[in-house]
Amino acid sequence: MAHHNQQRNSYNNRNNRPPLPTLNTSNIKLDSIATELFNSIAQETAATIADNPSRMINKPTQLRRFYDEIVMWENKASLLTANEEDEQKRKEKFAEMLPFIKMINAKTAYAQGRKLVDKNYVTLINHCLNQVNDIKTMKHFKLFMEAFMGFYKVERPS
Repeated sequence: MAHHNQQRNSYNNRNNRPPLPTLNTSNIKLDSIATELFNSIAQETAATIADNPSRMINKPTQLRRFYDEIVMWENKASLLTANEEDEQKRKEKFAEMLPFIKMINAKTAYAQGRKLVDKNYVTLINHCLNQVNDIKTMKHFKLFMEAFMGFYKVERPS
């Protein structure tokens, strides 16, 4: 019996879990859109994040909550473009929103601490948010995450 418990404890040890695949974010550039950003790059990103061996982490519904927040902020940014004639005022109003948009980093870190998302997802969000600095890059971020979510649904159905 002692040997059986030793095996179980060894199995539950964090070091015996398969390692997470490494997420490559080098191709995710939001300032100028590469031809494959919303296609193969989003698909590879979704496949890597879906490859977490724990089915309790990176659940589609959890990732959808972050996507919904990204969409909400992008919609607010788009309204600035529609409602504000003056380019300078648009930039100023977006700059006022930016700290709240960047707060998504803190929310994903918190979710990682609660074991709802993994370090790859946190890395993805952080990498993208570091590039968001205007309405255009915010829109590209939203579109990339839209493509990512579509591929993620195939990689990891509910």
